[in-house]
Formats: sequence, C-alpha cells, structure tokens
Amino acid sequence: SAVEILETGRRITVEDCISQNPISEIGGQRRYTFFTRGQQTLFQRCYAAGGYHDFSVGFTAAGPNAFVQCESERPYSFSGTMDKWASGVLFDVVSVDGNAIRIRNREQDGRGAGWSGANCLLWNCTAAMIDNYKPPTAQNWALGSWSQFAGNGYWNESNNSLNPRSFFYTQLAERLGKKSDNQSFIMDISTDASSSPSIAVAQELTAEAVKPKALLINWIKQASEHNTITVNVGNVKVFDRVVKHGPIIVEHKMKVKNAWLVNENDEVLTGTIQEVPWWTGGVEGDDLAQAKKKLAITRFVPGRVGQGLTDDIQEVVDSMVSNNIVGLNQHYALWYERRRDDHERIRRMDGDVWPPFYELPFKRSGVDSAWDGLSKYDLTQYNQWYWWRMKEFASIGIASNRVLLHQNYFQHNIIEAGAHYADFPWRTANNINNTGFNEPVNFAGDKRIFYAEQFYDINRPTRKLLHQQYIEKCLDNFRDNSNVIQFTGEEFTGPL
Repeated sequence: SAVEILETGRRITVEDCISQNPISEIGGQRRYTFFTRGQQTLFQRCYAAGGYHDFSVGFTAAGPNAFVQCESERPYSFSGTMDKWASGVLFDVVSVDGNAIRIRNREQDGRGAGWSGANCLLWNCTAAMIDNYKPPTAQNWALGSWSQFAGNGYWNESNNSLNPRSFFYTQLAERLGKKSDNQSFIMDISTDASSSPSIAVAQELTAEAVKPKALLINWIKQASEHNTITVNVGNVKVFDRVVKHGPIIVEHKMKVKNAWLVNENDEVLTGTIQEVPWWTGGVEGDDLAQAKKKLAITRFVPGRVGQGLTDDIQEVVDSMVSNNIVGLNQHYALWYERRRDDHERIRRMDGDVWPPFYELPFKRSGVDSAWDGLSKYDLTQYNQWYWWRMKEFASIGIASNRVLLHQNYFQHNIIEAGAHYADFPWRTANNINNTGFNEPVNFAGDKRIFYAEQFYDINRPTRKLLHQQYIEKCLDNFRDNSNVIQFTGEEFTGPL
C-alpha cells in the first residue's frame, strides 16, 4: 500500500516515510505497507498506522534486508517474514503496537509458505507477541525483546534494552571505521531506567515524566531539518517531461454475413476458442508456470503484471494471434481467491485471501463479512476494474480480429460441489441485497448444490430486479464493441 520492492530490487533505501489511513478491505495482499522481496534493501524511520503486514519480507528474499527504527501502530496482522525462506532479515528497533513480529514455520498459511525466515535477527524490538523459531539447518535470534514470547530460536536479554541502540548502525560504523552521523538519525533513550535512582535523578525523571513522549512520527516529520535534500540540479541535464499518450485504437467493425462472422473486409474469422480459468492458479514456481497456460483478462495479482499474474491485455491479444486463437470465452470464475481451491464449504475465519484473484462482477460493500472473510457484495454496484478489463480486451482485440465470447452467467456456481456456491456473490450470506436463498444452505447429502431452478426464478421481485440490472450492465458495457458475442451463460441449464 505504500512501498513494494520486488525481486529485482537491490541496494534501495526507503526512509522517513509515513503511511496513515489506508483504504481497502482488511485482508490478504492489501496494506502490506512496507514490503520487500529484494536484496540489500533498507527501510529506516518508517511509520505505519492501520496496515496489515506493515513491515514484511516476501518469497525467498535473499537478503540482507533491514528495517531500522520502524513503528507499526495497531495493524490488523503481523510484521515479519511472510513467505518461503527469506534470509538475513534484520528488525532493528522495530515496534509493532498491538500485533506480532513473526519468524516461524507458517505451515499451510500464506499458500503453504512453510518456514518463512532463516538467519534473521530481532534487536531491541517491541511487539504484542514475538515468534522466534529455529528452522532446520539455520537459526533465528531475538535480543533485547519486549513482548510475549514464543519459539525455540535463540533468546537473550529479553525485557531489557540493549546498548548499542541500533545493531545496524553499529555494524556500519565498524565497517566504515567511523560513525555515519549523516545517516543514522536514531531516537535514543535519553533517560535512566534504574529502579533505584538517586534522589536527584528521581527528581529529574519526575519532571521529565510530565513532558510528552518523543514520537517517531514527529521525528520523521522533522526529516527535512536533519537530512536536507538539495534541489539544486547543478550541471545535471534537465529533460522536459514526456507526455504519455494512450494506445491508438483504430475503429474496426465485425458483422454476421450469410451466417458467418466476418471482419470489415468480409473475411471469415477462423481459429480456436480459449477458455479462461475457472479456478486455481499461483504466483510462484510451479503454480505460476501452470497459471501461464491459460489467458485470463480478469485475473489480478497486486503489484505484478505479466503472464499468469495480472495479464497485460495487449500481450493476451498478441498471444492469441500467435496461437491462432480467435475467441476468448469469458465468464466470471467459481470464486475470488485460492483458499477455496480446497473445495471446502466452510466460512473462513479471516480475510487473509490468497492470490491470484479472479475478480468478480460486483463491488464489495465494506459492510459485514462474506463467507471468504472480506466484506459482503453489493449486487447493485459493479466492480469497475472487472468490466473495464473486458472492455479493454474487446477494444484492443478487434484490430487483430479477436472476439470476446461473453457469458453473462456461470452455471457451475449453482450446481455440483457445494464449494462452488460457498463464496458466490448471489448467495444470501455474501451480499447485502436480500437475494432470498435459504441460509443455512440445504446442501444435498451435506455436500452438493442443486440451485439452478431457484437461481433463475424471477417470481421474487428483488431477485428479478437484480437480474435485470445485471443483464443490462452486461449489454451496456460492450455497446460500442462489435466483436463481442453475448451468451446467456457457460453450462447454462436454466429456463429458455
């Protein structure tokens, strides 16, 4: 939500940053306020409030990576190592108010992250809970910790503040052979913590206690006073700002002629049809390799663009041309996120959703909690990104004679396995619109769903209006696109 450094990032410093009042769902892949997958990245004097994973390290980050004098205020989840086996992470004078710092085996969490960190050090850190566990073949250390404690890693000087205050800047001074005063602006503890001070010291501390506590956020706001950034360009060549132009889209038309679909030159369109993914996918390793095998225009991975992730629309079109794919059979997916790939029907205990996300037609309401732990849907409001992506594909694809086969509905949500219905936006438990389907769901044999007849029954006025509005949206979204063919629904078994 503030800073994301990906795997090619190296030797990057992020300093004197404040992140407050983020706006999003409370869940996975959101509010990862200061996040790195890079190497030799330094986050210093950073403050976050209301985040999720405020200071975190991702998938197999080689390290070293350091967080120095950083503060997280009332986050919704922990800071620490997030994914598989990040190495050489330093948390140095890091405070997490009301949540945890974790370096441990996450087991199945985080899409089976397993051991998330190795050879990591926590120095003078404070948190509601510190998880410090020893992974196989490696070690993790926690020294000078203030917290509730868990783990079999190395612990020392717990409930004590260590000197030197900063491990990072002590090592830097040793390496340089001198102090780095122009970099290491660390808020020191200036008072004595003795339980038996002298009378004079006690009087001094009593007077000091009346004063407001020095806060990191205020210290950061004074950054310009102790770390002036010059705006004098000197002899550096200055270029005029380049104006970015959008893609030039030439108007093309398709039509049906003598029962054949032809382009503006009356050439018959031929080729294969590509199905979009119904479910599954991944963002790393073999899972990502599998995800790349299917084109998807409404798949979303925050911060990452590419095949199998958030697919670039032009690349999708180019791939279709190269592989003689004339049409993309598009419909919404079975469910939004990958935890439901386990085909369980259970209500999730939190919104820690797993990517890639298959975006759905409707907007979240910000109200209450749906079966996946994020907020309920509002079926009268639409997910603008979802509809824009399909529109963009149609607008770009027509120049290459590509066709969008748009399925208004997807039958698989209302038949067969009960999990297909668990996160379905139309399910009464998942929206704020009173769709009127039974809750709890009456699964056949406690596992199967037979809802096709109910779903298309428009005798209920509320449901009829929602269907009408949705179908109008499907039609209106492509009013200017002659290369879109509308279908009632994939696997449709409802009334004709």
